[in-house]
Amino acid sequence: MFHEPRIAGNTGNAIRLCAATGATLHLVAPLFDLSEPKLRRAGLDYHDLAHVVVHADLPDALDTLPDARVIAFTTQGTVRYTDVAYRDGDVLLFGPEPTGLPDDVLSHPRVTSQVRIPMLAGRRSLNLANAAAIATYEAWRQLSFSGGV
Repeated sequence: MFHEPRIAGNTGNAIRLCAATGATLHLVAPLFDLSEPKLRRAGLDYHDLAHVVVHADLPDALDTLPDARVIAFTTQGTVRYTDVAYRDGDVLLFGPEPTGLPDDVLSHPRVTSQVRIPMLAGRRSLNLANAAAIATYEAWRQLSFSGGV
């Protein structure tokens, strides 16, 4: 789930990631124009192979996933993403570029954990699409790459 993403190319890359893994990409508005050429270019011809759901706001998004654990990815997290035992149906929540998830989202009662992807000291953050790929593949690996070949 991308909360208020701002860079079309990153969302296009995430669409491609979802097409490759079978994950659903939930986008929480406000958003850029989804017909933006950078989104199309980054997603190549994978748009028809990916499941993308757009939500008006975070409460709407979470209402559609009432039983899901919400795992927020943040540079402020104290748990490494590899130390989470992922389950089918988990929501991997990422914030907008370049600010990350705001405090009101991180403190939302549905957020079950705040995790981080380790980086060298003094680095601000990873690219959104790269962070989503790292996390998605770790979760999928733990689920034995269900459906993968």
